[in-house]
Amino acid sequence: MLDLTHWPAEVSTGLYGILTDIDDTLTTDGAITPDALQALADLQAAGLHVIAITGRPVGWSEPFARSWPLDAIVAENGAVALQRDGAGGLKKLYQQDVATRATNFTRMQQTAARVLREVPGTRLAEDSSGRETDIAIDHSEFTHLTQQQIAQAVAVMQSEGMTATVSSIHINGWYGGHNKLEGARWIVRELLGRDVDAELGRWAYVGDSTNDQLMFQHFPHAVGVANVRRFERALAHKPRYITEGERGAGFSELARLVLSQR
Repeated sequence: MLDLTHWPAEVSTGLYGILTDIDDTLTTDGAITPDALQALADLQAAGLHVIAITGRPVGWSEPFARSWPLDAIVAENGAVALQRDGAGGLKKLYQQDVATRATNFTRMQQTAARVLREVPGTRLAEDSSGRETDIAIDHSEFTHLTQQQIAQAVAVMQSEGMTATVSSIHINGWYGGHNKLEGARWIVRELLGRDVDAELGRWAYVGDSTNDQLMFQHFPHAVGVANVRRFERALAHKPRYITEGERGAGFSELARLVLSQR
């Protein structure tokens, strides 16, 4: 991982937008800090698109989609997106149809019950009531699980045919082919009519944990905020750049650099 001082100025001048994780990337200790919120506003004012892509539930994401200066929030690891509708409300977009979501929801609850039954010490994430297309087991937000417990929970999910990823706070599981990268492709196409893969050099991604590594691998201008080092040994694919600051301070650091070079 290269220090952010190696970030080329020509990347900033050609940048079309920034895709970013939320927990421990935009937020610090569970809340967005004034500097990170200002960074979002400054990027928007400069004409850059900013889209958050998170494993958090759609219900949890709604107040932030209303109030943060973002184009959209893609929640539940790419399954559902929130966009302001211009009348003070929010528009929801889904990757799966109603029938598929209903079938998957029942299967997910059964798998969640199996995880809680078979892996001692596990509990559902406290934001579970807002989830529509995935389940989440808390491992570091309000409960601490060992690496062995995390691995066991992931194994149970995978044995039930789920996709399972580990974020900085949760173990997420879902049915379907979506993920953060597919969510990014989908929402950029839906909202902006653009093809992310055709213009990879004009997008940056910012993240902090193992569930960001697909994005770290795919985007040449991928940035890890400094706390990504917590997961460095577990990352098969690391971000190209790393900030000096952690969490929201790291995101703000990148935003200042980009804007100073445009």
